[in-house]
Amino acid sequence: MEIRLTRNEGVDIFSVVGRLDSNSAPELDLRITEAIAGGATRLVIDCAELDYITSAGLRVLNKTAKKLARIEGRLALSAMEDYVREVFEIAGFDTFLAIVPDLDSALGLVRQTSEQAGS
Repeated sequence: MEIRLTRNEGVDIFSVVGRLDSNSAPELDLRITEAIAGGATRLVIDCAELDYITSAGLRVLNKTAKKLARIEGRLALSAMEDYVREVFEIAGFDTFLAIVPDLDSALGLVRQTSEQAGS
C-alpha cells in the first residue's frame, strides 16, 4: 500500500493506493493520527486507487471519524470503486461516514462549516 498526503486549502487529502488491510492499516492510522495531532481537522480519504479493504482498514476509518467528531472536524471518503463501497455498505459504515463520488465533492463537503452543514 502507498499513502500520498497532499494539502488543499486547509484539507489534508490521504490518497490510499492498493490494499488497506492488517499489514497496512497501522501506517495509515499513524499518518492520520500525526496529521490530527498537528492540527488537521478536515480530512479526505481518496479511495480512487484503493483496491481492497478489510476490517482493519475499516477500524482505522472508524477511529478517525470518532477523533474528528470530538474536535468538530470533518471526514469524507471519495471516489470508491463499487466493490469497495459494497464492503462499507455491508459493514454499515455508509450510514455514518460521508462517501461521495469524487474528490471535488469531498473537498466541498469537509470545507462546509457546521452552520452550512445543518442548513
